Amino acid sequence: MTTFVESGATALQLITAMDTELLTIVGRSLAVSATACALACSLGLVLGAWLGVARFAGRGAVLTLLNTFLAVPSVVVGLLIYLLLSRTGPLGFLGWLFSFKAMVLAQAVLVLPVVTALTRQAVEDAQDVHGEQLQSLGAQPLMRSLLLAWDERYALLTVLIASFGRAVSEVGAVMIVGGNIDGFTRVMTTAIALETSKGDLPLALGLGLILLGVVLLLNMLIAWLRRWREKQEGGTAPVSALGVRA
Repeated sequence: MTTFVESGATALQLITAMDTELLTIVGRSLAVSATACALACSLGLVLGAWLGVARFAGRGAVLTLLNTFLAVPSVVVGLLIYLLLSRTGPLGFLGWLFSFKAMVLAQAVLVLPVVTALTRQAVEDAQDVHGEQLQSLGAQPLMRSLLLAWDERYALLTVLIASFGRAVSEVGAVMIVGGNIDGFTRVMTTAIALETSKGDLPLALGLGLILLGVVLLLNMLIAWLRRWREKQEGGTAPVSALGVRA
């Protein structure tokens, strides 16, 4: 108990003193996750919106595969990215292994199914309500998907926040492809694992507290968006992109 209290006190001192090593690791971690989310969301929002509207042969199999990717362990994703980026792999010529870019790629691959699946569900629910109206006006599937995605933009903001939380808390894949190199590829989750194994509990606790704070902030944002949206729907809701009250 004494060790825990002492480690916690030292961890708080590191945070309040703005320790350089700690801030560097936190900054790198946030940069990797933000970049990965930007890439994954750019593709996932469009793909998910289209899947929510499009109807084609084999769609059920595609959705089953997408849902399967949601449950793939992060270490498996890390292994696949490692094999792709290794010197003998098909993308080895890029020289990305054990670099910032490799970690971004791994997190983007992990987040992409999450963004796509959640976006697809939100747009498909909107399609059930407004799809026939748009189709009667001559809107093709791609246009309908974009209009419905815009109409559900507040729900999709929650998807973006949730995807960032998924990325920033990931450890397995970035450990494999990044190598946890001090000063180059060490992020919060990998540093916590390393420092705990070394017995440097204050730094591990300090990073853990910051990571918990980031996740707590994300959940608070999601809750605030939900309450704000409920107030909008309860009062005079703005006119949506479909010409109806949101």
